[in-house]
Amino acid sequence: MVTVKLLLAIAAHYYWHLHQLDVNNVFLNGDLDEEIYMSLPQGYTLKGKKTNFLKPVCKLNKSLYDLKQASRQWNTKLTTFLLAYGFQHSHSDYSLFIKHDTTHFLALLIYVDDVMIVSNSTHAINTLILYLSSCFQLKDLGELKFFLGLEIARNNKGLFLSQRGYALQILEDNGTLGCKPTSSPMDVNLKLSAEDGELLKDPKAYRRLIGHLIYLTITRPDLSYVINRLSQFVCSPQQPHYQAALKVLHYIKTTPGRGLYYPTSKDFITTTPWPLDTSIKVLCDVDWAACPDTQRSISGFCVFFNNSLVSWKSKKQHTISRSSAEAEYRSMANATSEVIWLLSLLKELGFPQTKLVLLYCDSQAALHISSNPVFHERTKHIEIDCHLVRDKIKQGIINT
Repeated sequence: MVTVKLLLAIAAHYYWHLHQLDVNNVFLNGDLDEEIYMSLPQGYTLKGKKTNFLKPVCKLNKSLYDLKQASRQWNTKLTTFLLAYGFQHSHSDYSLFIKHDTTHFLALLIYVDDVMIVSNSTHAINTLILYLSSCFQLKDLGELKFFLGLEIARNNKGLFLSQRGYALQILEDNGTLGCKPTSSPMDVNLKLSAEDGELLKDPKAYRRLIGHLIYLTITRPDLSYVINRLSQFVCSPQQPHYQAALKVLHYIKTTPGRGLYYPTSKDFITTTPWPLDTSIKVLCDVDWAACPDTQRSISGFCVFFNNSLVSWKSKKQHTISRSSAEAEYRSMANATSEVIWLLSLLKELGFPQTKLVLLYCDSQAALHISSNPVFHERTKHIEIDCHLVRDKIKQGIINT
């Protein structure tokens, strides 16, 4: 999903074209590499005499739905056709195919049978559609408006990404469509624990709700921290956890259409080759020893491509931090790892970064550790994280 948002941010910034395709009967296109037999369909009988020892089967010549091999075989066949057309397979995201030269850019993002195309040329898109139509049965859905549950609205000023329909569906499924709205998703002083109260009689309802809310965080960074906290209790949810989850639904009722806005740069409403003026900014922070059960810290970061928010995460750290500086530095290391992956993806897309990545942190102690080459007693136990961030600073990739 980060790849989806990054491509949408690039398309919005340069005012490029977005197109969508759908492949009909996608798994039936796969070719089988091995012998596979299936029992006869119900109601089908062989003509002629039968014996008690004969159990006829069908030998498959092509892939069918519900085969374990079906998705892999479809992906293999599609990849073969795209590589023959001149696309390159991304090593950072294997669902992404890229083709670009000095004047034209073409990116294909695939999720099973849904295809999103990003290009600076309508001619390149039309030529690609004609080629794919000769290989498979396609449904041309035109300009991208709805992709994997994401609603895309666009004008010449920018692109708006939301999940309004999905949010309203969650409210309706949980009977809170007419609930009273609230201004925050969680009380500031609320401390949730694994031993808070009475166990829920039906934990499946809580798990289903949390699963839906996790998918909603694709376009709602304001819910990321809260949903991360609530997802810690899916194994044995209790009444206070469910009440906190319902509070999130009351907050969603206030702004069901809230989402991400990706602005268009006024300088790039053109189809000329793109300049390499992109920049990345990262902000990271930590809630030290926030978990009352494990005393682990919760770190978070958000990554901006130009002025567009494309990636964020809130996650409990794997180890206990003995100081707030240590927790902050681990948060910097997590953000740095995300930056490294994004830089490799942008380089494959044809956007090698010419500017330093700015990493913002509000801990002076963590900033001093990143610039101080001497390890002492306070930093011995976080040596690996220190080396990761410090190496990227030395390489001229990150500036704190």
